[in-house]
Amino acid sequence: MSQTALVSAGVAKFGVREASYRDLLTEAGQACFAACGGAIKPDDIDGFIVCTVMPERTAVQSHIASMAEECLGIRPSTLSLRLEHMCQSGNLGIRTAYAYIKAGLCKAVMVVGAEKLQVPVPDEIFLNMSTGLDRDWEACQGVTAPIMFAMCAQSHMRKYGTTKEQLAKVAVKNHAHSVNNPYAQFQSGVTLEQVLNAKSITTPFGLFDCSPISDGAAAVIVTTADRAREYTDMPVYIIGTGQSVHGLTFANHYEDLAHWPPLKQAAKSAYEMAAIKPADVDVAEVHDCFTIAEIITTEELGFCPKGEGGAFIESGQSDYGGQVVVNPRGGLLGCGHPLGATGVAQTAEIFWQLRGEAGKRQVEGAKIGLTHNNSGPTEHVVNIFSREVVL
Repeated sequence: MSQTALVSAGVAKFGVREASYRDLLTEAGQACFAACGGAIKPDDIDGFIVCTVMPERTAVQSHIASMAEECLGIRPSTLSLRLEHMCQSGNLGIRTAYAYIKAGLCKAVMVVGAEKLQVPVPDEIFLNMSTGLDRDWEACQGVTAPIMFAMCAQSHMRKYGTTKEQLAKVAVKNHAHSVNNPYAQFQSGVTLEQVLNAKSITTPFGLFDCSPISDGAAAVIVTTADRAREYTDMPVYIIGTGQSVHGLTFANHYEDLAHWPPLKQAAKSAYEMAAIKPADVDVAEVHDCFTIAEIITTEELGFCPKGEGGAFIESGQSDYGGQVVVNPRGGLLGCGHPLGATGVAQTAEIFWQLRGEAGKRQVEGAKIGLTHNNSGPTEHVVNIFSREVVL
């Protein structure tokens, strides 16, 4: 089976965009083709995956894959797929492209993530976002994503002594990183005092503890290791992947809200496939939908012992000069979170980091990168990348 590599990436700016859904995915796809200097053309792409969650509601458009392919001039001969798995969608698109390449079913796959979440009526935005929860059993009771993750935060704080200041330092770090990301929604940074004194959303979260609702898109191209050298002198290889899902309904699957077993399981699968340890990861893009998510994720990924995620951020171990740089592009908190686009944009960042092309965000000497998405505490996907081919 062929090794699998990334050869190009492009991102459309995240935020509240005066652009249509079609505009966003076209912008990202064209940027991806342009980034490789014309070495790859639409005719070279035989597989296409579009990762998107709710275009039927926000763009009044289904049949998304064919529409996106037509916008980009792609006529796939082996794979045409729309993939939806809420916030996991982008990294699952990368995982799926990897599988098709490894199986020999495709030679070159473009993965595009796109979302147009901002609509004119604010109440409709929040109704749309609630469709990712179990409508019959939890959403109807007023359970929302902030409430679910706040419950996890409260549990972690009680069990391990995690503080609001430690949560706030996740937001401060990631907003500081997003200042150097031209594609980020927020580029001004925040202070610890601003985070701690922000408008309350739900205990213990203030406004800056929560990721925003964003428009945006991103694209990457995945191919075989052999073909990759035809397109670029610096391919980035996909060396590990793992996924674990313990169901949708939050209440049915957790006795300990501070511990996320499916994330630990997905990470174990990815590490074993890549034949690496957590300490080998130089740079990680993780799903910080809320500040507590980054803290728990660093624990379950094995970057620090269980219960020490708060101390890990407080001591600077997840920042430049620390053990592993987490969310150099600004994460979801600083960069924004257009659902299906997030995991693809994370992958683009790791691609640039491992090629030494991340500018002011560059992690010096980065060789191994990791991406992670969740679709709530019960569902996780992890992908691992290397700048060197692993045989």
